[in-house]
Amino acid sequence: MTPEAVPLGGPRFQTEPARLYREIRRDHGPVTPVVLDGDVPAWLVVGYRELHQVTGDPVLFSRDSDLWNQWDMIPDDWPLLPMIGRKQPSILYTVGERHRERAGMISDALEAVDPFELRGHAERFADELIDGLCTSGEADLIAQYAMLLPVRVLARLYGFPDEDGPGLVTALNDMIDGRERAIAGQQHLGSSMAQLLADRKAAPADDVVSRMLQDESGFTDEEIMQDLMVMMAAGHQPTADWIGNSLRLMLTDDRFAASLFGGRNSVAEAMNEVLWEDTPSQNIAGRWASRDTQLGGRRIRAGDLLILGLQGANSDPQVRTDASALTGGNYAHFSFGHGEHRCPFPAQEVAEVVARTGIEVVLDRLPDIDLAVPADTLTRRPSPWLRGLTELPVRFTPVPAL
Repeated sequence: MTPEAVPLGGPRFQTEPARLYREIRRDHGPVTPVVLDGDVPAWLVVGYRELHQVTGDPVLFSRDSDLWNQWDMIPDDWPLLPMIGRKQPSILYTVGERHRERAGMISDALEAVDPFELRGHAERFADELIDGLCTSGEADLIAQYAMLLPVRVLARLYGFPDEDGPGLVTALNDMIDGRERAIAGQQHLGSSMAQLLADRKAAPADDVVSRMLQDESGFTDEEIMQDLMVMMAAGHQPTADWIGNSLRLMLTDDRFAASLFGGRNSVAEAMNEVLWEDTPSQNIAGRWASRDTQLGGRRIRAGDLLILGLQGANSDPQVRTDASALTGGNYAHFSFGHGEHRCPFPAQEVAEVVARTGIEVVLDRLPDIDLAVPADTLTRRPSPWLRGLTELPVRFTPVPAL
């Protein structure tokens, strides 16, 4: 790895990521040498064309983490192990035909979710959460709302009892932040999934887990449990951040202010703007080169790890010639990935319904909502991977619970 390597971490990923990605691209090009926790080397791909090339060639840039040439340097307590696992039998690290079969199983299980039922669950849980805060006149829409809503909806779709929701939220956040509690969070999520799997094998129901267990492709319980953990993590936190980042945009940007006063017209536009400019999934690990190759003018060696710089690529000036313009109906962002390992379309639909419903319920129930602190004092969680607010304090006229 070259001496110019950029640490993938630090406060600038929270405070000024757009400027940071511009500087990275200017100083290092579309493929940048970076170091992860513990001085572990990797490449960050921030060029739109280069990221398209990496995600579109699953043979040269494989999802098989066993290829990594750094495993001898990785300690057992490395905090990024939940994000970059070895020998994990989940869909994330499966390749080829087996991956396509697993993606089909997950898509089928999610596609069978009734969209009206999904929206009904989302509205009911959103209304319950708003009932818990609407009489006070002030709230933190992250801790009291956005961080609680997606996991409650997903837990219901999967078949969890509602009371398991809070523990799952804590475990997921610990795991995704990649700090000292990451491995404990992963263990809690794993034991919860194993218990649900056992319950559903004994008593099948009309839920996602039961449908996955009924699939006839011959997956083991361990494989299904791992896929459920991936689906829960990928479905909850980015959706919570999508809600929070969209509400922040609508509360701080005059272009979207009209939505806050009786209309929903630009909710979808604000949500799409966030996926381009402030996407929850900033950087994703990763792909591994299956042989020596060239990418973006860099020499990539067999086994090198490439981090997918989704936000960096979304803001690449070669495709965003006018970065100040509204993205409107342009959905060519990388926020759901690309290629055969992209987020399955039914999962995207679930996330969009939950996020949009969550935002609309806030606007319906708290019509005169306003930010309670200066916009420039809002802070982000300390993660280079997922971008979300630590809190979103708001004030509003108190209203009675439903």
